[in-house]
Amino acid sequence: MIKVLIIDDSALVRQLLTKMLDGAAGIKVVGTAQDPLIAREKIKQLNPDVLTLDVEMPRMDGLTFLGNLMRLRPMPVVMVSSLTQKGADVTLDALELGAVDFVSKPAALGGGLEDYADEIVAKVRMAAGVHVRAKSRAPVKLLEVSERNTTDSVLARKTGKRHFTTTEKIVALGASTGGTQATPEVLRSLPSSFPAIVISQHLPGAFSDSYAQRMDACCQMKVKVAEHGEQIIPGHVYLAPGDRHLLVKRDGARYVCSLNDGPPVNRFRPSVDVMFRSVAQNAGPNALGVMLTGMGADGAEGMKEMLDAGAYTVVQDEASSVVWGMPGAAYKLGAAKDVKPLGKIAQALMKNLNC
Repeated sequence: MIKVLIIDDSALVRQLLTKMLDGAAGIKVVGTAQDPLIAREKIKQLNPDVLTLDVEMPRMDGLTFLGNLMRLRPMPVVMVSSLTQKGADVTLDALELGAVDFVSKPAALGGGLEDYADEIVAKVRMAAGVHVRAKSRAPVKLLEVSERNTTDSVLARKTGKRHFTTTEKIVALGASTGGTQATPEVLRSLPSSFPAIVISQHLPGAFSDSYAQRMDACCQMKVKVAEHGEQIIPGHVYLAPGDRHLLVKRDGARYVCSLNDGPPVNRFRPSVDVMFRSVAQNAGPNALGVMLTGMGADGAEGMKEMLDAGAYTVVQDEASSVVWGMPGAAYKLGAAKDVKPLGKIAQALMKNLNC
């Protein structure tokens, strides 16, 4: 039984979260707290396995509490944040401090949080399997996420021989849970002259700009949110905007970004599967595919299509992943040519490109 302590200053949110989590098999809400000072005492009394933590609360803000918690008593924390620019910035700070993941709460006071019951339950279960230490997390078992649509709902599969009229390289990178920390670590090791990179990271739309700016500040390549129709050029990283699929298409010998409002694939938009398939179809052997830590299996089939089209593919290993869901699914499908620890992935890419 996973014991959960809910920390939120909203009585309605505490009530809704308790109802959702108590209704799930194997989960028990052992207590709630309206602020971090009360939570501090209840953690001592109840010894929970997972905390859900609001971002903005009275008497002590969530970041200060999280920082103290990770220093004195590290444990799995799932942030509950609002879909605002301020909420995005604080949530990204929380992930850097050691929170395992986050759940957005749009229109919570109107009961909108109930629509996210499946996500909250899945992320609490995932968090319970993560043994958190300060700035260190152990691997957890593969966690499946049920599919709602396949890649075919956005981009049809192409068969037969394909011709590629350019030799320009392009890297496609997919990530989810833990990816907001793993992706910058890969990018920091790459030179400004590196081939273009396209990224699909499972994030809400409000987070895209903040996340791109943080990555841009820490690496030599130029990082930006992708725009529809813009040319993809070396030395640049293009992040899929939240709630839109990012596809790579061809305009003659050039690669261009194409944004798509099609249905979620594997429960996600942007979907890594959609991006990987588009890269397989339009870059083939000129592409490199990277799968980092993440919950579920999004991207596994698309990476297999990339490999079959002649691309080099590499997945993050289990030991360095927060969640070995997405990379594990790709590995089990036979989509990975290499399996590397996070700190060796940039090196593997540069070696493959003779950089």
